[in-house]
Amino acid sequence: MEELLNATAGDLTQLKYAVDTFYFLMCGALVMWMAAGFAMLEAGLVRAKNTTEILTKNIALYAIACTMYLLCGYYLMYSSDEGGIIPSLGALIGDENGVDAVLAGGDDAPYYSARSDFFFQVVFVATAMSIVSGAVAERMKLWAFLAFAVVMTGFIYPTSGYWTWGGGFLSEAGFFDFAGSGIVHMAGASAALAGVLVLGARKGKYGKNGEINAIPGANLPLATLGTFILWLGWFGFNGGSELKLSDVGEANAVAQVFVNTNAAAAGGVIAALILARLWFRKADLTMALNGALAGLVAITADPLSPSALASSLVGAVGGALVVFSIVTLDKLRIDDPVGAISVHGVVGIWGLLAVPLSNADASYGAQLLGIVSIFGWVFIASLVVWFILKAIMGIRVSEEEEYEGVDLAECGMEAYPEFSAKK
Repeated sequence: MEELLNATAGDLTQLKYAVDTFYFLMCGALVMWMAAGFAMLEAGLVRAKNTTEILTKNIALYAIACTMYLLCGYYLMYSSDEGGIIPSLGALIGDENGVDAVLAGGDDAPYYSARSDFFFQVVFVATAMSIVSGAVAERMKLWAFLAFAVVMTGFIYPTSGYWTWGGGFLSEAGFFDFAGSGIVHMAGASAALAGVLVLGARKGKYGKNGEINAIPGANLPLATLGTFILWLGWFGFNGGSELKLSDVGEANAVAQVFVNTNAAAAGGVIAALILARLWFRKADLTMALNGALAGLVAITADPLSPSALASSLVGAVGGALVVFSIVTLDKLRIDDPVGAISVHGVVGIWGLLAVPLSNADASYGAQLLGIVSIFGWVFIASLVVWFILKAIMGIRVSEEEEYEGVDLAECGMEAYPEFSAKK
């Protein structure tokens, strides 16, 4: 009988291990699909003459992120001392640990494969880098952007990631960020802000007398499709961050995360749309799209603790905040073609500050420490890298290339050749 019970316990542990590993991998695949969402959103919000280049950036940055995180980023983020500031240097993923404990049904057995954890984490770092892509669109050199992606995904992001999810000093201080409002989204926006400040605005965006000229995107159906793809992928982003599914408590928690994530996105859309109607006298589609993303970013810091109604309100505040932020950044002459800094940075901060409203384990002191630390590190490190790249290779295309479109200058082809006036 004892042997039978032991065998049953071992089989049950293996089954739970398989279920949680599979769930983790499927959530990672959903997050990977967000790369398509970012590509479609950005391609829709830039002008037709810059579409091929931004699509090239999105697929290339994903490949670079995957490779750099494999080579060194994952090790930096998860193989360093607890409570530290400077991560340990190392490379590759490492071996699967605890397999014998899984086979034996031990209490100390891991509940998912280390390879599934790597896959889930690598698509997160690609998400952070995708945020930068849209903010610097239409005037940055492709190869300068890709060079920055190497540093960002291999070193800058993993360092602040180690401080939090890797057990570093922010984790020890009690900083709470369930799925990455700050660790992923604010970090990406901080790097984007540094790049935009060094790069400057697009030609014609701002007039000499303070005018702000709208530069409409070429394909709003594509931008809308991209938003829906991101909305779908976010269920993997937040749901996968629960890490396991194989017992009643965790299954219920995952369901709550899905419901709250969806509620926050809906709240963001409604708030942004109503505010745009009151402010601009029009139902601005681009604001509604950014409102959805803002709601998603806002709830990402803690999609489990609030009720569904409270999640809607968190998302609604994010949706309203993003409208104010986009208008304000334009007044400050900070040119962000897709609103990425507002959606992921400003609203990412709101999401982190909203956590203590429903989570008794979080404190405003720890949340503020995390905000300042992550923003300060990523912004300053990125600023240094951008200036180095500017000095070495230049980061902005020529005025003539910007006028003709970076598709031809950087890629030698057009996304919509039938629109060209050239014979």
